[in-house]
Amino acid sequence: MWEPYKKGFKAWLRLEKSLADHSVAAYLHDLELLTQFLQLQNLAISPDKVETVQLQAFLRWIAELGMTQSSQARILSGLRSFYRYCLLEQVTRMDPTALLEAPKLKRALPDTLSFEEIELLIAAIDLSKHEGERNKAILETMYSCGLRVSELVSLQISCLYLDSGFLRVIGKGNKERLVPIGEKAIKQIQLYLRHIRAFQEIKPGSEDIVFLNRRGNKLSRVMIFLLIKDLAAKAGINKSISPHTFRHSFATHLVEGGADLRAVQEMLGHESITTTEIYTHLDREFLRSTLHEFHPAFRSSLK
Repeated sequence: MWEPYKKGFKAWLRLEKSLADHSVAAYLHDLELLTQFLQLQNLAISPDKVETVQLQAFLRWIAELGMTQSSQARILSGLRSFYRYCLLEQVTRMDPTALLEAPKLKRALPDTLSFEEIELLIAAIDLSKHEGERNKAILETMYSCGLRVSELVSLQISCLYLDSGFLRVIGKGNKERLVPIGEKAIKQIQLYLRHIRAFQEIKPGSEDIVFLNRRGNKLSRVMIFLLIKDLAAKAGINKSISPHTFRHSFATHLVEGGADLRAVQEMLGHESITTTEIYTHLDREFLRSTLHEFHPAFRSSLK
């Protein structure tokens, strides 16, 4: 009963929302969970017959399964996207997710790396190995530009404007942005391109990809994750770090250095500055003193 709607939703996510395959798969998985729940409840109903009360029961069910609050919130987000699609395609006339409340999330701040720790990680790279220069270029680029790991592995040679000191990055939803890149990262990329990549046999489809594996193919996100975990162990850094830690550290160091939050938002490619604020974890006392200095209501309270 739901298969035609799932197929339509899948096409909409890919064509209209320009989502990556793994994101599309996650949304479809959320929808599959809902249909499983409806089957368990012996509710043979189509999407237009689903009511808010049934979705509330579904959310209680996934909570009882032991899913974390963040997983519950992500599933609810997936269902909201599905019903947004249903409204656009006139499958439904009402959105049963409109009155649902997402679970309150505690925003845990991920670990950051100090500049010295990033230097330790880079120093732990074995440059005597074939992939050493590539790995150094990867880490320098991640820290210099604050890229998402998906943006890093998809970075194209045709998007490098190294003479001008910029990269053209294709981010979420195929949105493009120009990101400045530092001199150390530029030199390391040039070194890798000239002395390592230029002598590789490149597989079809990867001709324009900057960072390649030994077989001449595009790197996977998992490979970047494993690389950073290995270097952290060698450098003796006992933190929970991942490729995203570099992005978080990039933003944190910028803000701590006095960078404008809007500029950081632009470089990270965030649609909302609220997301940027999560990354920067500004000191609360700094925010309070800023309000006292600039906001009329706070200034008057001091008189």
